[in-house]
Amino acid sequence: MSGWNGPTRDTLFILNDLLNITEADLPGYDVLDEETVHALVEGMDRFCVDVLAPLNPISDAQGCTRHPDGSVSTPEGFKQAYDQLVEAGWTTLAAPEEYGGQGMPHVLGTVLEEYMNSACASFMMYPGIIGGATSTIISAGSQELKQAYAPRIISGEWLATMALTEGHAGTDLGLMRTKAEPQADGSYAISGEKIFISGGEHDLTENIVHLVLAKLPDAPAGSRGISLFLAPKILPDGSRNAITCASIEHKMGLNGSATCVMNFDGAKGWLLGKENGGLPAMFIMMNAARLAVGVQGLAHAEHSYQRAASYALERKQGRGMAARPDPAAAADSLLVHPDVRRMLMDARAFTEGFRALVLWTAMEIDRAHAGNADAEALVSFLTPVLKAYGSDRGFETAVEMQQVLGGHGYVKEWGMEQIVRDARIAMIYEGANGVQALDLAGRKTVKDGGGTARAFLDMVEKAANDAPDDIGQALIDALEDARHALDWLLENAGANPDNTGAASYAFMQMMGVVAIGWMWARMGRVVEGRDDEFAAAKRITARHYAQRCLPQTASLRRQIQAGAENLMALQPESFLRG
Repeated sequence: MSGWNGPTRDTLFILNDLLNITEADLPGYDVLDEETVHALVEGMDRFCVDVLAPLNPISDAQGCTRHPDGSVSTPEGFKQAYDQLVEAGWTTLAAPEEYGGQGMPHVLGTVLEEYMNSACASFMMYPGIIGGATSTIISAGSQELKQAYAPRIISGEWLATMALTEGHAGTDLGLMRTKAEPQADGSYAISGEKIFISGGEHDLTENIVHLVLAKLPDAPAGSRGISLFLAPKILPDGSRNAITCASIEHKMGLNGSATCVMNFDGAKGWLLGKENGGLPAMFIMMNAARLAVGVQGLAHAEHSYQRAASYALERKQGRGMAARPDPAAAADSLLVHPDVRRMLMDARAFTEGFRALVLWTAMEIDRAHAGNADAEALVSFLTPVLKAYGSDRGFETAVEMQQVLGGHGYVKEWGMEQIVRDARIAMIYEGANGVQALDLAGRKTVKDGGGTARAFLDMVEKAANDAPDDIGQALIDALEDARHALDWLLENAGANPDNTGAASYAFMQMMGVVAIGWMWARMGRVVEGRDDEFAAAKRITARHYAQRCLPQTASLRRQIQAGAENLMALQPESFLRG
């Protein structure tokens, strides 16, 4: 049974036929033609299949090792693969030319993110932060810090971390205790403990640049008193900073990623942004990370789908209830069974639709960087949807694809249970999905008066009206549910703030279902009239999404309109048994 290959044909269809990236009038797009795009996507595929994919089972089996001196070893082959990644220039692909990058569009960098996450998610945890970290340094750092650190992280010579979380605080950053004391030379002495730090210590690069949240001595209480600092493992004079890895976590999955508890014992650091202005600077990095987690959900779903589809084609089990391919055979392929096909079609409809949504959003990020305010608003609105709905469905798809394999899906040698374990964290880190849903419903919708949400739904309606009937009408019906749900949310949030929280998760899911339906409407329009096998498969998958996925909005609308009263009725002590 085969493992994973880059979905290059589908990727190229989205880039060239759906998004028309070679015709876009945006910075960095002028160098693109179909031949260049094809060569880049094929190059990503070859690197990920040949270099990274073989490391995936090794990373899970070996994990990382912390040594008595606090150093950490990554799994066998990681260092060599990282050196090849750097040598090939992949870390520089979508980075700004001013700091040593190639200046390619973000949309192409997103393709590489998906492929690397599918091939070996643990490995991708190390270079995956490069874009977010360097964007933060470039945006918030002094000229000296930008020149000293951004080029060397972009080149891959150094790596970085986000040192945000503390054990007692979790998502509530206002509770953090890490302190930063001003020093006479303009630096700060940072002291505190951070947990869950991906790549906090490793053997891939000599230096690791930590972006650390901490509080100044007289900082205001809560999140208004947070500042962001840059604290490197190796200081500019070549000496070792007072930063150590106290331990590495023993986790459910992503074993090849060194998730560290990091101690800062008066470590030297420099301010990024303004004093007590850490949150705006941090959200540059966090929003990039949240979009990247959505891409991880896509990657886990795609990898698991490929394994399950291959298994279902080869596995002989049971006999078809209708006309059999070979009546004399003792058993038929699993693909004769409608319920197996249901699971595979659900996965196919999600992965292809969500890939289109992810790449469309990446292109909108390029528009936003070019100064398009409408694009920036849409990206902000969709970020929690991509993160939360993408990681939810990524995990759910991996579980369903495990189900296709039956008992073999539960056995390590087939590789499916690793994908399930690796995918689970995406629903938790970079802001748990319940928090993302509340951000969408509260800050991005209610506080906005529903303006961006309505603009988004108007865009979807336009595509629905232009789509083939077999998906267009289903999407229009889903939009009716979405508009009623939005109106209810806006009308009832003020009467009881808990209504927002009670509706938020279903609202996030509804926006995810509608957004993917929007992509299927657009793709259905693109392949209309084509008679090749690829186009026929697209039309079948679009109809599946219209018939089986879009109707979910009716149920989600009823959940949203149920309100908070019953959810909040049970007394706290009643949640305990006995």
